[in-house]
Amino acid sequence: MRFSNWTIAALVLSCAIASQAATQQAPAQEKERKLKRSELPTAVQKTVDQESQGATIRGYSSETDNGQLEYEVAMTVRGHNRDVTIAADGSVMEIEEEVALDSLPAPVRDGLKQLAGQGRITKVESLTKHGAIVAYEAHVRTGTKRSEIQVGPDGKPLAHPE
Repeated sequence: MRFSNWTIAALVLSCAIASQAATQQAPAQEKERKLKRSELPTAVQKTVDQESQGATIRGYSSETDNGQLEYEVAMTVRGHNRDVTIAADGSVMEIEEEVALDSLPAPVRDGLKQLAGQGRITKVESLTKHGAIVAYEAHVRTGTKRSEIQVGPDGKPLAHPE
């Protein structure tokens, strides 16, 4: 009798842990979802048309960030990547655009190189919000480790990531 009570208690505990783990993983599975153009709201489609002129569309997705549904269109423009994040009402929230390290202002280039240390900068993107560049983000590879660093438009490290 004592053995079966422990067995039942262990089963109940296992089920509770499994249930909690499944609940915590559900939002991550819903976080980003690939979409077809036809699944985008009309206002988002209109903004996509404006933002993607002369570009090749690589794909569409939706994501919930801080409880807000956002749409993203990934595209290639003149040989570089450009991702535009759009609110459900069609307003542009953010643009991430690949830029050449050599094309950056000297303070930005120097700031990124300083933060990268011994790492190799493999890709740089400008981050634009409300029509103004708010940061530059670089992908860095140090041996087998990959990381991201950011500096402001002045080349100085940011107080918080954008």
